[in-house]
Amino acid sequence: MTEETASAIDVIALRRHLRAARRALSPAAQQAAAEAVAVRIRALPAYAAARSIAVYLACDGELDPAVLVAGARRDGRTLLLPRLLPEAGRMDFAEWPADAPLVANRFGIPEPEGTPLHAPEAVDLVLAPLVGFDAHGGRLGMGGGYYDRSFAFLLARPRPSRPYLVGLAHACQRVDRLEVRPWDVPLDAVVSDTGGYPQAA
Repeated sequence: MTEETASAIDVIALRRHLRAARRALSPAAQQAAAEAVAVRIRALPAYAAARSIAVYLACDGELDPAVLVAGARRDGRTLLLPRLLPEAGRMDFAEWPADAPLVANRFGIPEPEGTPLHAPEAVDLVLAPLVGFDAHGGRLGMGGGYYDRSFAFLLARPRPSRPYLVGLAHACQRVDRLEVRPWDVPLDAVVSDTGGYPQAA
């Protein structure tokens, strides 16, 4: 077995472990975490400056941004949801007004139908789901690479830059250090129910 193969197996095992940990949280713990994260996100300068905010529909124990979404709607922000472009291996973002119909894509993920689209470069703040994270901006996703390919342009820019990328997570999803590959786009911050990383977040 090569070192590369062993590393891939380790990542698969880590994903399995972290997904099980977040699924094991009780509904009450999930709700409390969502409320704590919403408070921390709303305190970020990047939130105060953002007019357009990309979010996601939580599943599989992900930190649910629904509390934050409700507040952002009251604040008059433009909410966006990812729209996958499987042929290109990336995504853009569709506006998500409260009354927008949602239609399942080929992966069964609901997406807004018939609303204006925004390129990744045009979004102010992106709140991203994740499987695991470290305190250095590392993000472990589901392995599809959609976020990394969609925001690859940020690798050539000084950070932070527009859009500001923030991962949302439960504290149990933190690991000591994730391997960083050349195509990995680091997060500007991660916010969990117990704090923000870096500490200024």
